[in-house]
Amino acid sequence: MIKMPYCPECGGEMLYIIATKHYVCQSCGLSVTQQELIELKEKLRSPNEGEEDEKEKRRKEYLKWWLSKKK
Repeated sequence: MIKMPYCPECGGEMLYIIATKHYVCQSCGLSVTQQELIELKEKLRSPNEGEEDEKEKRRKEYLKWWLSKKK
């Protein structure tokens, strides 16, 4: 299992299950593929949020994930 971004439904932590190739929320149980997760996040993103804001969010999520693997 690989820790990944936060759930678009409840904000809980998502885990990637390699066997099923799905992200599963630890809090609410939402189970989605990577493509579905991307689509949900795009749908929920506010219209005034710029492209630079999105890049910064992705960078921070990746950094958090990367650092969590080092523990």
